[in-house]
Amino acid sequence: APKKNVKKKGAASKGPAVEDALAPGDMSKEELEKHVMRLREELDRERGERNYFQLERDKMHTFWEITRRQLEEKKAELRNKDREMEEAEERHQVEIKVYKQKVKHLLYEHQENLTELKTGGILSMKLAQKDHWAQEMELWKEKCSLKVELKEQELAHEAVLKNKHLKQEQEITQLCNDFERQVREIEARYTEKMHVLRNELDLRRKTEIHEVEERKNSHISQLMRNHEKAFNDMKNYYNDITLKNLDLISLLKEQMEGLRIRVDHLEREKADALLQNKQLNESLQQAQEHIFELEKKLVRYDKDKEALTNAKAHLKITQKEWKDLQWEHEVLEQRFRKVQAERDELYQKFTKAIHEVQQKTGFKNLLLERKLAGLLEILEKKEVELSEVFAASKLDQGALTLVSHKLEDVLNSKNTTIKDLQLQLARVCKAHNDMLQTFEAKLTAFGIPLDNLGFKPLENPMLGQGPAGLVAVPT
Repeated sequence: APKKNVKKKGAASKGPAVEDALAPGDMSKEELEKHVMRLREELDRERGERNYFQLERDKMHTFWEITRRQLEEKKAELRNKDREMEEAEERHQVEIKVYKQKVKHLLYEHQENLTELKTGGILSMKLAQKDHWAQEMELWKEKCSLKVELKEQELAHEAVLKNKHLKQEQEITQLCNDFERQVREIEARYTEKMHVLRNELDLRRKTEIHEVEERKNSHISQLMRNHEKAFNDMKNYYNDITLKNLDLISLLKEQMEGLRIRVDHLEREKADALLQNKQLNESLQQAQEHIFELEKKLVRYDKDKEALTNAKAHLKITQKEWKDLQWEHEVLEQRFRKVQAERDELYQKFTKAIHEVQQKTGFKNLLLERKLAGLLEILEKKEVELSEVFAASKLDQGALTLVSHKLEDVLNSKNTTIKDLQLQLARVCKAHNDMLQTFEAKLTAFGIPLDNLGFKPLENPMLGQGPAGLVAVPT
């Protein structure tokens, strides 16, 4: 067993090494037996070590096999994951292409709807302007007629007012004379009564004034404490709420100032006792009404507090909605940047195509013009040569007519070819001008100014005029 071998190994390692000092022939019998025993022990020790190392080797081999299998499994899993990631990336790219196509279609439909709405809005605005101008003229005419009528009514009213003022002044002077006479009589009668009553009422007035002052001072101090307390409470509350309740605070301040002015007014009006009693009763009644109003306002305070909590909850909801809208705004801005980049790319492609078409059409126009100029020069030369041949040949009239008919036929055929070439040239120029017009219309529809092209479009108005109205007249 491996454990016994390990113990033997430890024992052998602790014992002395094999001594080979003497040869076996020189040893005695006892020494040979001891030597054999040592050799056997050494052999057993080496066998135990060999078995131990074989077990260790087997363990290492099994561990290596297990780790190799695990490594192959992990590599297979990694390959599967890579394959799944590639498939997911392909599907993602396909979805991105589909969504790009959808966005392009939506942008095209949006642009079409915008153009239709703009045209409809312009037409409706023009019609509305016409209706507005017509209504304005009618209203101006009515205004002029009303001004004339108003002027006439003012003149008539002024005449009536003058007559009324004269009559009223006469009546007022008569009434003033009557009232002055009655006042003198009444003053004479009541001066005597006042002397009698003044002496009697002085004592009563002093006592009543003293009592009224005590009641008034106690009531005023109580009112001032209550008003100060209510004012401080309302001030602390309305400083915490929004700016909308500042009007209420200012109103309360004005009411407090009114109360203070009223109290000062009561102190200044102590001279006349009877009038002061009436005024104090009135002021007490007004103060009680004001206290009742303050109690009502305290009830309203609870309602305002509840409304404030509701407003805070509504504010939280609106803040959340604002954050959502802000996130949507950022998403839309990213989409807008992508769409703008695509628009710039399409614009570059479009300008490149326009350059190519311009070069091709310009080259064709130059070729056709050169061909036409060459044919015209050849025709002139042929006519000159023909006239010289006719003059030199001195043919009879029949031959001349025959030759002239043939020449007319040839010239007619050449003229038809020239007209065909001119017609082709006009059609090419017309197509070129139409393409420029559509290009400018597209640029204005996309909001791109014509100065940003970097070149000036080549437009030939003389070549664009074709026969039979095939080519539009340049504007």
